[in-house]
Amino acid sequence: MFYDHQQIEKKWQKYWEENQTYKTSNNTDKPKFYVLDMFPYPSGAGLHVGHPLGYIASDIYARYKRHQGFNVLHPVGYDSFGLPAEQYAIQTGQHPAITTEENINRYEEQLKKIGFSFDWSREVRTSDASYYKWTQWIFIQLYHSWYNKNTDKAESIDSLIQYFEEKGTEGLSANQNDELNFTAEEWKNASDIDKEDILLNYRLSYRAETTVNWCPALGTVLANDEVKDGKSERGGFPVFQKKMMQWSMRISAYSERLLQGLNTLDWPQPLKDSQEYWIGKSQGAQVQFKVEGHDETVEVFTTRPDTIFGATFMVLAPENPLVETITTDAQKVEVDTYIEETSKKTERDRMSDVKNVSGAFTGSYAVNPFSNEKMEIYISDYVLMGYGTGAVMAVPAHDERDHRFAKKFNLEIKKVVETEEDVQEKSFDSKDSVCVNSDFLNGLHYNEAKVKMISEIETKGIGHGTTNYRQRDAIFSRQRYWGEPVPIYYKDGMPYTLPTSALPLELPEVEKYLPTEDGDPPLGNAKDFAWDEANQKVVATDLIDDKTIFPLELSTMPGWAGSSWYFLRYMDPNDEEAFVKKELADYWGQVDLYIGGSEHATGHLLYSRFWNMFLKDRGYISHDEPFQKLINQGMILGMSAFVYRIDGTNQYVSKNLAKDYQTQQIHVDVSLLKGTSDELDTEAFKAWRPDYAEAEFILEDGKYITDREVEKMSKSKYNVVNPDDICEEYGADGLRLYEMFLGPLEQSKPWNTQGLSGVYGFLKKFWNLYFNGEVFEVSDEEPTKAEYKVLHTLIKKVVYDIENFSFNTSVSSFMIAVNELQKIKCNKRNILEPLAVIISPYAPHICEELWSLLGHGTSIEFEKFPALNEDYLVEDEIEYPVSVNGKMKFKISLSAQLSAKEVEDLVISNEKMQQILEGKTPKKIIVVHHRIVNIVI
Repeated sequence: MFYDHQQIEKKWQKYWEENQTYKTSNNTDKPKFYVLDMFPYPSGAGLHVGHPLGYIASDIYARYKRHQGFNVLHPVGYDSFGLPAEQYAIQTGQHPAITTEENINRYEEQLKKIGFSFDWSREVRTSDASYYKWTQWIFIQLYHSWYNKNTDKAESIDSLIQYFEEKGTEGLSANQNDELNFTAEEWKNASDIDKEDILLNYRLSYRAETTVNWCPALGTVLANDEVKDGKSERGGFPVFQKKMMQWSMRISAYSERLLQGLNTLDWPQPLKDSQEYWIGKSQGAQVQFKVEGHDETVEVFTTRPDTIFGATFMVLAPENPLVETITTDAQKVEVDTYIEETSKKTERDRMSDVKNVSGAFTGSYAVNPFSNEKMEIYISDYVLMGYGTGAVMAVPAHDERDHRFAKKFNLEIKKVVETEEDVQEKSFDSKDSVCVNSDFLNGLHYNEAKVKMISEIETKGIGHGTTNYRQRDAIFSRQRYWGEPVPIYYKDGMPYTLPTSALPLELPEVEKYLPTEDGDPPLGNAKDFAWDEANQKVVATDLIDDKTIFPLELSTMPGWAGSSWYFLRYMDPNDEEAFVKKELADYWGQVDLYIGGSEHATGHLLYSRFWNMFLKDRGYISHDEPFQKLINQGMILGMSAFVYRIDGTNQYVSKNLAKDYQTQQIHVDVSLLKGTSDELDTEAFKAWRPDYAEAEFILEDGKYITDREVEKMSKSKYNVVNPDDICEEYGADGLRLYEMFLGPLEQSKPWNTQGLSGVYGFLKKFWNLYFNGEVFEVSDEEPTKAEYKVLHTLIKKVVYDIENFSFNTSVSSFMIAVNELQKIKCNKRNILEPLAVIISPYAPHICEELWSLLGHGTSIEFEKFPALNEDYLVEDEIEYPVSVNGKMKFKISLSAQLSAKEVEDLVISNEKMQQILEGKTPKKIIVVHHRIVNIVI
């Protein structure tokens, strides 16, 4: 019977939509299971075949759990704020909302064609005001919270105000920007503005001067992961370090909890390692060094206080405020020039550049508090202002970077840890030796020396033991248009939150999406964007009088804001009274399975965990961690095609002749190849782009053969394969099966369209099991034991594979089972019905059609997954090979129920064995039960 995949898939996609087959109920006695894909950004290019890989895997798992009787939440939505739509708006004037809507419609059309079992009724978009109302609400809750180190959680700012009223800062243990000291009396006497200023020092969302990655061409601040090699990831524009007033999120308060929480998660170890490294916990001491001729001191954090006698110079971050104060007139030009150069590098670039040594001498000296020796003070880009104190005591004998710096600037290298190595030539960084040249530390091992030195530092009153974290607070402002407005207005220069009743603060219309002439962000172009405090509403900007009508914040939130809590909104997407009802958050709890790319390790996955912990602290949800199990899917790689252009000409030489010429390798669109071959359609190539219209070709055997290479699938490499084309030719079920068949989910693997024919052949064979020629024919006859064995072997394998996410081996098992059933001409209902259920998570359209043909009036989706009966896997008979003196003589079939002794007796009494023995008694008989019989005579 002809397998018409196009007609079948359209029919069932329509059925699922009309019947809302995948709509999830919140009211059920079933156990829950929450399956989620990482939030897609709807780009203008649409999906290529690499994008659905993770979605197909999560969809298989979601369908499988439904078959197991779970109430499955498997939602979809769009992270729809983003730079690409805004850049397009700047270029064309088209509002980003229009571009975004078009892109989403395209994505949805493609996703529905692949047959995903999403609950579309729960779709969310971060750029919808009904959604970002709650993103703004969470921001306001963060603003009105502080982190109490004693209770180790976030609390309402009201409790901090009460503390100040009773005790001032005495005994306060809080995460803060600066350590403040004041009495209860001083707090009570402070003005309202001063109180607001003090509270900003503790709030979890706060405004402060911060060093940021500023991209003038894009007119915005970029996150570290949006910058590559000193340029913006989008557009490749130069990025500079710049100090600006920015909104930040106090994620640093959660560093220890974020670190400890990793132990409770079933995540890939490399991803956990990335977060652990990013958080960067280290234990050591904070120490103050006096600066000669100045009242200021240089404070450093060191993990090796045991080496302080070997500290021979100091290095400050170029941004350290002390640099301006202590730089001498003679060194000012050199220092200023160096600072200017450093501003062109991002922190990430500075951290990763371990080879290049550079710096400038400030002209000032510090004094080593233990050796009393003078230490030159330098600045260098390898010291970061955001980590520790923005200054290091350099111990060149025992630190590789300090050693390179000392060699470059000819500074003293002093050995203080025993080693046979020549520290003048190479640093010795080990902790496995004893202290030398260190006065009272001599002879002590690392741990003893560290404890003793911290005690001495504290006795001298120049510092204390402490724990430090590399992770810095997350910058939360973007000088862009297309993002969530920050619900803040300014009164007397102080920020105040809008009342929650005024939310959402909607994005205003603007005439242009670029910064204003005064350098304000694009929202500065809005005509209606001011806050009327008395009437609590947004009014015209030109009414601002700073008495009753005040300016609103002109920055927008960063791209990660909306994606930091979307998993919670899916639980209750249409609630107008809360971001999620507590009882629904308690029912759905954590995401049980989260699938997405590893590139989000230190961005989205950290921010989501931070917001989730905060919302738990404040009592809105009950679980600490958002994502219990996480899988990073690998990439599907493209097979790029290249032509060879002879330098300085418009001639293109075929692959195997290119070695004879000086050529340039150029990507060409894979759609220009003939069929599935490597041959270029030269006429199509000439029509592709105007600069190729006059192309000439040097052919081999009358053909132009392209070179091929496996690399990342990307529009810029012209190697993208559109899933729509695959669905058209091979069907969505073919696409789903093939993407799983390509290899283990976590690994990257190359796409090869030719490979689809094998999977498509399997689908046709599976379809025809249910037909006799053109007639649907399924027998109600009881299956044989052999038929049941095929089915239950498959059940056992598929259950194991799905639960271990080994989807590729399931597809192989389907093929084996269908081949075996075809060979024995099985058309029994008791085999073919469960077979359709087993295969349906992978190939839902064909299985729905077969289920319907089998006489069922409801969807296959909620049928119970077939249960394994191990009895069918037990062999009735075993064929034993019988070897005599190491040579196999004959085979004998015996009941599988026989014991080893019974097998031995039957083999010896066998007529063939008696002929071989010729009356002799065997010296040795070895029976490997259910395997083989060895006899020595």
